[in-house]
Amino acid sequence: MLPKADLHIHTTCSDGKLKPAEVIELAKEKKLSAVSITDHDTYKGYHSAKDKADECGMELISGCEITSTIDAKEAHILAYYFDPDTDYLEKFLSEQRKARSRRIKGIIKTVQKAGVDVDYDEVWAEANGANIGRPHLARVLTQKGYVSSPKEAFIRYLSNQKLGTIENTYPDYREVIEIVKNVGGACVLAHPGRLYSADEVKKFIDAGIDGLECIHPSHNYPLQKKYTELCDEHGLLMTGGSDTHEGKDAGYTNLGVVTIAYKHVEKVKRMTTQRKNIVELKD
Repeated sequence: MLPKADLHIHTTCSDGKLKPAEVIELAKEKKLSAVSITDHDTYKGYHSAKDKADECGMELISGCEITSTIDAKEAHILAYYFDPDTDYLEKFLSEQRKARSRRIKGIIKTVQKAGVDVDYDEVWAEANGANIGRPHLARVLTQKGYVSSPKEAFIRYLSNQKLGTIENTYPDYREVIEIVKNVGGACVLAHPGRLYSADEVKKFIDAGIDGLECIHPSHNYPLQKKYTELCDEHGLLMTGGSDTHEGKDAGYTNLGVVTIAYKHVEKVKRMTTQRKNIVELKD
């Protein structure tokens, strides 16, 4: 069997339910060769899982899913193989966490206007020290009986369509691309799918994005083919992963099911190794 990797996994360090060490255990069970924990605006999960990965002989790639904006809407950029000990990136992400807190407060105000009794302290407690986000609010709404499941919470209250325009203070996508490159990492547009127009994807490419996440649970075969061909056309890296959020008790998981061939990981590794030898890295 050809070696495979999962380059998009969330843990309890942001809005996932798997502990970082559990990711490594599950990846080993699934016979993966490499994984990247890509929590929202933090790479704390990398440090938490590193000892377990070394113990299991699992390649753990430094990763993070960084929130940015394009044309006044959220855009997520995956970062890989950056220096995990850099203060430069950590200082930037500390500001990102403040932006996440401000945004969730705006979302809560919008939900309150729809007649829902929920406040920031409840959502903060649900996050339990992790980077706060809409999935934590969805869980609170489920616990309080407003919806039967977090999925229903997104459909009824928390989708971009339902929320409308909510002010955010996330940085421009071009700034994020530059920051990732400054620490020797690769920057990849997460799950482009139906989120962006062709013109917006072109803007990412023109701004110097290194790759596209072609393989994702939300991408059917035509979308996978579309973005793979776009990578070939522009000489971009191709990545993929499960975007796992569920825990061990879910009864199912995309981790180890939605994967990318390891040869693509090797391409990312080669490119970032070259970048680290060329770029004056920020520390």
